[in-house]
Amino acid sequence: MDSAKRRYQRRSPLRFCGQKVTESSAEKTVINIFVRNLDPTTTEAQLKDLFQAYGSVQTVTIVTDRDTAGPRGFAFVEMTDAAEAKAAIESLNGFRLNDRPMRLNEAREKTPHDAARDSSREHRRHKI
Repeated sequence: MDSAKRRYQRRSPLRFCGQKVTESSAEKTVINIFVRNLDPTTTEAQLKDLFQAYGSVQTVTIVTDRDTAGPRGFAFVEMTDAAEAKAAIESLNGFRLNDRPMRLNEAREKTPHDAARDSSREHRRHKI
């Protein structure tokens, strides 16, 4: 098969980034957990160890402030199995980590930006 035909060949719906995805792994979705009320000294390693007791953890991200680079007090934990993620949410909601009760829930999708409404953060910045 020449390269022109190969380039425009219809791809299988179960292909992603050149890797074949099986039916069972296509059904598994990554659950993103929103963790809030974190102590500023909490580390990603602490959160990963805590959540790994309930299942496989894909990523842990502690959100930092853009200006100060310090932690903002919340994080996102991605788990690969929905049942394990729900068990972690139920068990760890209210759990005291570094003497602060964590609050957990499943993260919602980011809402699209409404261009008609001026919600940019540029109004806080001094323009010269």
